Amino acid sequence: MTIALTQVDAFTDAAYGGNPAAVCALPEARPDRWMQQVAQEMNLSETAFFYPEAEGYRLRWFTPTVEMDLCGHATLATCHVLWSEGHLPPEQDARFYTRSGVLTARRLGDWIELNFPANPSRAIAIPDGLANALGADPKAVVENSLGYLVELESAAAVRDLRPDFAALKQFPVHGIIVTSRGEAPYDFVSRFFAPSIGIDEDPVTGAAHCCLAPYWRSKLNKTSFLAYQASARGGVIKVQDGDDSGPDARFAGRVRLSGQAVTVFKGELLH
Repeated sequence: MTIALTQVDAFTDAAYGGNPAAVCALPEARPDRWMQQVAQEMNLSETAFFYPEAEGYRLRWFTPTVEMDLCGHATLATCHVLWSEGHLPPEQDARFYTRSGVLTARRLGDWIELNFPANPSRAIAIPDGLANALGADPKAVVENSLGYLVELESAAAVRDLRPDFAALKQFPVHGIIVTSRGEAPYDFVSRFFAPSIGIDEDPVTGAAHCCLAPYWRSKLNKTSFLAYQASARGGVIKVQDGDDSGPDARFAGRVRLSGQAVTVFKGELLH
């Protein structure tokens, strides 16, 4: 039996930009070890696996080394596959059962909107050695379940950062988000480093924006943002931090991330 595999560039409107993810459409569950081996074979920051379950799909995400609790760009890529390859009609929302609870997505023209849990942070002292490992002096550091969120003075400082990945790997967190206020038209910019899970730099990271949305909401006193992840490939994300009052109260504690995606190639797994 062959298994369909699609590679998608997520958070971009053009091939070879954004963040590539492999998406594997399964008829039913497969062993964890097999999924991890496929992710290692693909050697991308994430490989997504989905199969039918209840009123939607079970969705799992693997880096080449570990299974993740949440991944934005691979979810966006999976949604793109569901709609572009006829698994779901365009007007039907996608529903996923994941390690991070039930996630939903919908099509908005050429964009796909993901409904994810917000990931607020708490203030901490700047960890010893972090400035040296990053090669920049933090303006502020907070911590969340994903790792450290580090604010720098400017977008140029974020873009020009050349961290010591071996040093970053020693910190007891999955990842390190570096961010600053943006330059027009962007409200904020960011980069994401995760050498401890085998990803020195992730090109565009949806899960990081679940942390960035509440952080910049408190800083900028607004709930809607246009964000740019300033990796070499780059990516654009529309971000909506959940309102806790008024007509959008149902989105309290949630973050809506919108992006575009492009299929790069399709293939089949033979084993």
